[in-house]
Amino acid sequence: MRDPILLPLDLPELAVDLSGGDVRRTVHPSGLRVLTERMPASRSVSIGFWVGVGSRDEQAERSDAPGSLGSTHFLEHLLFKGTPTRDAYEIATGFDRIGAEHNALTAKEYTCYYAKVRDADFEQAVTSLADMVTNSVLDTNEFETERGVILEELAMAADDLADVANERFFEEVFGDHPLGRPIGGNAETILAANRDDVDRHYHHRYDPSTLVITAAGAVDHDRLVALALAALDASHEERWRTNVSRVPVRRATAEVVENAVPVCSSQRVVKVDRPSEQINLLLGTNGLPTGDPRRFAFGIMNSVLGGGMSSRLFQEIREKRGLAYTAYSFGASYTDAGLFGIYAGSAPEKTAAVLEVSKNELARMAADGITEEEFERSLGQIAGSSALALEDSDTRMGRLARAELGTGELYDLDASLERFEAVTAEEITSVASMLAESPLTVVAVGDVAKAVIPEQ
Repeated sequence: MRDPILLPLDLPELAVDLSGGDVRRTVHPSGLRVLTERMPASRSVSIGFWVGVGSRDEQAERSDAPGSLGSTHFLEHLLFKGTPTRDAYEIATGFDRIGAEHNALTAKEYTCYYAKVRDADFEQAVTSLADMVTNSVLDTNEFETERGVILEELAMAADDLADVANERFFEEVFGDHPLGRPIGGNAETILAANRDDVDRHYHHRYDPSTLVITAAGAVDHDRLVALALAALDASHEERWRTNVSRVPVRRATAEVVENAVPVCSSQRVVKVDRPSEQINLLLGTNGLPTGDPRRFAFGIMNSVLGGGMSSRLFQEIREKRGLAYTAYSFGASYTDAGLFGIYAGSAPEKTAAVLEVSKNELARMAADGITEEEFERSLGQIAGSSALALEDSDTRMGRLARAELGTGELYDLDASLERFEAVTAEEITSVASMLAESPLTVVAVGDVAKAVIPEQ
């Protein structure tokens, strides 16, 4: 079985062939890490500036300041709003002029600023992203304008009842732990936010030791490293200088142990009343962390249970009984914790039946496992979807970053598929049993007065 490519933080240079692409990695003494994957015949490149800081890290900034919550998402917006050499309009027109796809995202464990451009515009994209990340002025007027924009974004999410159910589900499963908080904050925290808290977050958390730059497609590794180092040294902020030696930061085991995620110890049912024709229903419990060796068995189990139109949940809930239009299962993994869930949207009078079928299918898999035909079908689904995803430079760029920021192990497609193929029937049953025997949380959002939702 092929081993993953290890990414030790004390290894200055690495060059390997990965799934047909040339992968290179540089760890600079400043703490900056640059990873690239050159894709033959590509005429575009995806570039990401990843900071290993997410919404779960906000508590450590200043626990007595309510405005510190939501700082990660607030900062993501503000970095598009101007530097000493570019205002917000110039940043926007600079990307539009070259036809770039550009945006940013905030997650629970990282933040990313990215662009996808044609090969001829690679240097301009790198320069613009670097300027945004290292030189944001966090203008006071722009701060207030963006407060309104974020409040509208949150209001838009609040109108999507599936989003409401998802946020509440995370909150119930993870409890008071930072992983349970909404990534974007809420109206209360955004209204309480102030520029000083966001600026403190920016200056305390953003520096070369937390920055990972990845690119995939038509990329020249050495040129990207040179551009990145020049941009950091040209920053108006002293903390970005590359002549200072720093230890690169990867989420530490000690931090994980000290900030352990609580495990759900009791079953609960949460009902959120909202005007709606459907009940958005989520059922689940704690799952597997990112590096858990059982994750490959979970992948097979999840595929069979609720991973596609031939899955057990889809067939039983939609195709055979007509209880819902959509039904699926999923997992979310973080450094020290995970979450497993089943989602369905159904009419209120069908909610009890959907819950019963979902629990029964999970229990049946825990008791009886899966068939050989289901195993082969899930392998084909995973192999095919993975291969298709890797045709996209965005996927490859993200794969590099998540390996670097997460486990420090980079799997190519073949190494990953070998591990799925090696999963045993007993391992699948064991994972399903662990989930089925755990206290289950139910979240229902909609016109819950019309629904029959058993109290477990």
